[in-house]
This record gives sequence, C-alpha cells and structure tokens, in this order.
Amino acid sequence: MERLFVTYHVSCPRHAVAARAEAIAIEQSIEMPPSAVREQAVLDDYVGRVVSITPIAGDLHRVVIALSAGTVGDEPGQLMNMLFGNSSLQSDVELVDADLGPGVLGRFSGPRFGIEGLRRITGVHGRALTCGALKPQGSSPEQLAAIARELALGGIDIIKDDHGIADQAYAPFALRVSAVQRAVTAANRASGGRTVYAPSLSGGPARLAAQATVLRDEGVATALLAPMILGLPSFAETAGKLGVPVIAHPAMAGATRIAPALLIGKLFRLFGADAVIYPNHGGRFGYTPGQCREIADAARLPWDGIRGALPVPAGGMSLARVPEMLDFYGDDAVLLIGGALLAAGDELRQRTREFVNQVTGGT
Repeated sequence: MERLFVTYHVSCPRHAVAARAEAIAIEQSIEMPPSAVREQAVLDDYVGRVVSITPIAGDLHRVVIALSAGTVGDEPGQLMNMLFGNSSLQSDVELVDADLGPGVLGRFSGPRFGIEGLRRITGVHGRALTCGALKPQGSSPEQLAAIARELALGGIDIIKDDHGIADQAYAPFALRVSAVQRAVTAANRASGGRTVYAPSLSGGPARLAAQATVLRDEGVATALLAPMILGLPSFAETAGKLGVPVIAHPAMAGATRIAPALLIGKLFRLFGADAVIYPNHGGRFGYTPGQCREIADAARLPWDGIRGALPVPAGGMSLARVPEMLDFYGDDAVLLIGGALLAAGDELRQRTREFVNQVTGGT
C-alpha cells in the first residue's frame, strides 16, 4: 500500500510527544483504538504510522506520519480531510508539509496552463509580469471599466478584480465583466497591447456555472478564484472547466494552522491554480522573506510533472519596491500593485507606465 508522508509541528513536552504523535497518526487514519480493529488488513495498510519525531526548540517538535494513499480519494476535500481534518481542531498541531507520492499526485491535474501558458496568453516572455487591481468596493461597472481602460493603456499585463468584488447590486457580475472586457479590448486595439482581464468568480455551483458562461461569451482570458472561500473541491472543479488560466486569491487561507508554502504554494497549485497571490514581506501583512521564498518555490519549482504556477507577491506593494521584488523573485513572477497605482488618480495611466517600464527596463 502506497503511503504519503505528512509533516506536522506539534507543541508538546518532550516526555509526552511520542504518545501525542501516535494519537495524531490514529486521528488522521482510522480514528478509533487499533485494539478494536478486527481486520488485520486494516491494521497493516490503513493505520497511520509515526515515521520520525525531531525536536525543534523547547516543546516544539517536527513529526512525520505515514498515511495510506488509499484513504485520500481523488478529490481535494478528502485529501485535506486526511491530511488535517480532525487534527485541525487541536490547537497544538500545525500542518507543515506533505510528500504525496506519484500515486496521489496522479489523481490531480495541477495547473492546466501553468507558467508557460500564462506567458503565451499574455505574450510576455523573459521578464516578470505586471498586474493591477480594480477597486474600490461600491464602484459601478462603468467606473471599473474606466479604471481598466487606463491600466490597459498604461501597458499592464493583467488586470484583476479586487477579490471582494463579486455579484453585488452596484456592480452585477455580468454587467461588470462585459463592461470591463470591452474596455480592455478597446484599449488593446488602440495600443497594440495584450492586457488580459481576470474577473473574480464567487458563489455556489449554479452561480459559478452561470459566471463561467459569461466569461466564455465575453471572451475573457483569465479568472480570479479564492479557493478557501469557494471550498477546495469547488475551486478545483471550476478551475478545470473554465478553459482559461486561474489566479488563486489567498482570502481565508490564514484561518487554518497550515503552513503558507504548503497551502498557497503547493496545494493551490495541485488543485489547479496557474498563479497564486500571497502577501509579500514588508507589506500590510506579517509574512517573512523566508515564508515568501518558500511559497514562491512551492509554486514554481519542478514537481513530478505538475506544471509550475507563477507566484504573485502582493499586499501594499509600491513602485519603490519593484527593483527589490525583481531581485528577490526573478523573472518567473507576477508583480501586483493595487492601491498604490490607483492613488495616482487622473495620472493612473502614467503611473502604470512607470510601473511597467520599471519591470521591462523601458523608458
């Protein structure tokens, strides 16, 4: 029976950590006393096994547990359930990493387009991509379309909805997407550019299906989805059916004790994200340079045939940070600046050109 190897950080006194690790192994596998199991095959193949316990500092330990690949099914919800379902309710445990093995990886398609696909659609090769955001909440479709026009004429590569813009009365999804896509198309025609628009999709299965139809009808080339808001199974199914690259937004991704590199970098990628947004260090959030490096590596480094995803560092970035971000992330990244561009007001197009020129080396 193939096994996957799951790494947890466990806060526990050293004298008790062995018993605690065994308890986690049982909780994440058969969830009952092994002594009550009558079938030897269950004991041999499906009971979780503690592989190693390594002290980190003080009462913190690194615990690796082997779980049966047969328990994880072939959809994201069950995989997450077996990795961290019940143990997520226990405050002394953090899910840190998972070595899934070829048998489990083969059940998930990963990004449909990946880094090369996003580059092909945007026409951007040999450099980082640029991205702006449509804000604020309360804006009408016409107001958002006007912002998109200026961003596109400024030469930006990707324009995404703010993740909080959904299907509200002030900007209904179909009207907003139609207005913004028309504005982007007209700007591209005028400038010769290839800016793409990523509307934010939200809701349950019926609403998502209706929104996907709007994307196809309007010729939209990318989409923004929040995996933890939609639910991971819904995210994976939607990403697989849209037919365009998917940018994953990290909203609610910090509400669980799961290491960001695993959840945002590795698992969002596995479930279909072609690019992953996350808080860059030094911005509005508390991620460290080390965490950001780990997320970027998890998103784009080779992984057993799974296409790479582009890291999208964001969260309070400014033009002053662009050289530093280019040095830190290199060419395979999307640099996202939202409010700092929109703060330019009537000079938005010029501010966008400055951003693009910094990334492209233009003048």
